[in-house]
Amino acid sequence: MQNKLQTFVEAINETLAGNPSEEELLDQLKGPFGELIAKDDWLEERYAQPHPDYYQQYLMHLDPQERFSVVSFVWGPGQKTPVHNHTVWGMVGMLRGAEISTRYAAPQPGTEMQILGEDRLEPGMMDLVSPAIGDIHAVRNAFDDQPSISIHVYGANIGKVSRNVFDPTTGMRKDFVSGFSNAG
Repeated sequence: MQNKLQTFVEAINETLAGNPSEEELLDQLKGPFGELIAKDDWLEERYAQPHPDYYQQYLMHLDPQERFSVVSFVWGPGQKTPVHNHTVWGMVGMLRGAEISTRYAAPQPGTEMQILGEDRLEPGMMDLVSPAIGDIHAVRNAFDDQPSISIHVYGANIGKVSRNVFDPTTGMRKDFVSGFSNAG
């Protein structure tokens, strides 16, 4: 494991040992996560490979107890997610390129979903998600001519978590489990 990633994993373990609330956990991890994404000099090439048709979600570290996972998202030019949720806490940090996140209010069945805002993440910037603070969004690569890479940490094995995608015009939800683009 890369040295910077190992340092971040150790910081998560130390923080979790204190049994913090979700709010305390996210607050305490902002510094270590900021250090991880501050400089793009550590990501292994195997976690940075785009696919021509869809974004890649590479598992880089899975806690043995599945309390958290660290993932690289590689966005090919113009690639995007559907509107989705996470159901667990998460941190998104931009490492390379840029991405745009469109935040949505919780759906009301049969009605168009309300857009709460749009955020652009540039290298070194981070965003937080959780059911408590808002975790419904759609994400897209900000560029149509180059890949972008973001690093994500989630409060579970995100590849196994049952989540939802939403139809933004009707609010209808559908269950999904994302899995990973690699075997780990």
